[in-house]
Amino acid sequence: MKVAIYCRLSEEDKNKQTKTDDSESIQNQKNMLIEFSLKNGWDIYDIYSDDDFKGADRNRPEFKRILEDAEQRKFDIVLCKTQSRFTRELELVEKYIHGKFIEWNIRFIGYADNADTENMGNKKQRQINGLVNEWYLEDLSNSIKSVFDTKKRAGQHIGSFALYGYKKDPEKKGRIIIDEEAAKIVREVFELFVQGYGKTNIARILNERGIPNPTEYKRQKGLRYKTKHNKNSTLWKYFSISNMLENEMYIGTMVQNKQKNASYKSGKKLCLPESEWIKIPNMHEPIIDIELWNQAQNLIAKRFKPWGDTKKIGVFAKKVKCIYCGYYMRTQKTRGNRYLQCATSFISKETCPGVMVSVNTLEKAVLKGISELREVNGIETNEINNKVVFESRLQDNLDSLRQDIIFYTKKIAEATEAIKSLYLDKLKKIITDDEFIEFSREFHQDKDKFKRLIEISELEIEQVELKLKNALNKEDLLDKYKDIETLERIHTDALIDYIEVSRRFPKSVRREINIAWNF
Repeated sequence: MKVAIYCRLSEEDKNKQTKTDDSESIQNQKNMLIEFSLKNGWDIYDIYSDDDFKGADRNRPEFKRILEDAEQRKFDIVLCKTQSRFTRELELVEKYIHGKFIEWNIRFIGYADNADTENMGNKKQRQINGLVNEWYLEDLSNSIKSVFDTKKRAGQHIGSFALYGYKKDPEKKGRIIIDEEAAKIVREVFELFVQGYGKTNIARILNERGIPNPTEYKRQKGLRYKTKHNKNSTLWKYFSISNMLENEMYIGTMVQNKQKNASYKSGKKLCLPESEWIKIPNMHEPIIDIELWNQAQNLIAKRFKPWGDTKKIGVFAKKVKCIYCGYYMRTQKTRGNRYLQCATSFISKETCPGVMVSVNTLEKAVLKGISELREVNGIETNEINNKVVFESRLQDNLDSLRQDIIFYTKKIAEATEAIKSLYLDKLKKIITDDEFIEFSREFHQDKDKFKRLIEISELEIEQVELKLKNALNKEDLLDKYKDIETLERIHTDALIDYIEVSRRFPKSVRREINIAWNF
């Protein structure tokens, strides 16, 4: 008779000496089962050993291997310490121990709990043991979940690995601290983005410099980090940059509970809606200051696209308006030169006569304007009046944005009530199930749309408040950019609220260019 010995480390008796050694529990199991096999005169075909795996894990490598070998009838007996070492799931007990093993003429023995498929008298006991083990798994899962939820709400970090840019504090469990080597890359990513570089281009820059992506960085630091996707990739990708730019962990907010297991039986992860995330602000030292963060979020909200071969966001993207219709002008390329053009005239020439201006012309106008501002000595009456008008305009803008948020919030509430009303109509059979799904989908889409609009408005409020703050620091701001010769995106974001441009005056190269400064 050939016997296959299966051992598994139990969560409650882990006692691992080193990463490469079997646990003491595994060694004890092997010794016990080998001795039992020899006493019975059985030949040991192989020893299958899963260390650091749960009894509910169906993807245990040695568990899968012993099932494959059993199907090929490579042995006659499967021997374990107990039935629960083989599996704690009642479903698998019935499928294999009471099903497939009998089909394959393989005997199952649990040494310590007297489980033996050759003894038909203890089948009910084996089934009861399987049910008890199933309850144990469920209770254990709920207990662990409860403990983890409590820790999450207390702002403790419970992940196996810290976010790229941080590392676990060796002196305090549940706390993360800055990993300066990775943090400087995080800062560079944010700085490149607000300077106008697109996400794909930032990834290319990092790859060209040979900087390992977060997964490879963890491996190089000796962490046993595993991922299902791109196992051998060391490259930065678009989504690596995109996720980094929107992760609030980088401003000191602990963000957890983004996913959950489909069930205690499954390792599959389900993504949770943001409303269920647990966010605790100011739980660790930020890598990104709030001003830089707000700049990045504002760019993301506006959904800028990189321009041409430079892969950078245009210097004047969402900054230049048509003086006639007020719409933002779009970048175009004609005969190798870059222009900004109002598209309204293509839709209706009666509404707008249309404007087209070269980027080079605007750059010269802005650089000249900055130079003229710096030449002003002291604060003249006209400048004071301009400052008052500017601040008044910003305050009006703030009030308008806040009213928008009130309006959007009201619309969300109306959509929620409409969905409730639809549900009552469905219960009363006024509408069918299909009609309920169709109508409610539209209301859910409305809710999502207004939620996004609220997020965008909140970001715009932060930007307006920043502009009000900048108005008080005009001299410092101008001094910071006193030596610029070439205009970059970071300059227009810091200095300019918007620019209005007209058509050229008849029989002239001149046109009206009004710059609304951020002070």
